[in-house]
Amino acid sequence: MVADEMVIFTRCFDLLTWLLPKVDTFPRAHRFTVTKRLMDAALDLQETLIEAQSQRGQPRLEALRVADAALARLRLYLRLAHRWQWMSVGQYAHVSAVVAEIGRLLGGWLKQAT
Repeated sequence: MVADEMVIFTRCFDLLTWLLPKVDTFPRAHRFTVTKRLMDAALDLQETLIEAQSQRGQPRLEALRVADAALARLRLYLRLAHRWQWMSVGQYAHVSAVVAEIGRLLGGWLKQAT
């Protein structure tokens, strides 16, 4: 699982480096609501995965569940951004593929931790 754990960190980092400049193009009126929540979810996901890596047993499992909840919030805000046409179809397809891969990696890690 160590190799998969490294991949999940790389994918999350790649997601953040793609997403941070992208949200700057979102409407200014939503900068402190939807945009902030979107970025909070993405950053919470990364931070919680880092926390989970340093834990063992039940604390790791709890951190992974928190990361899973952050991923679900991230998916919601990305869907909203796409629905409101803040992202093109191609951008949404790209970010959805990255998020889906992170979800698969996180699911594998959760399964291994239980």
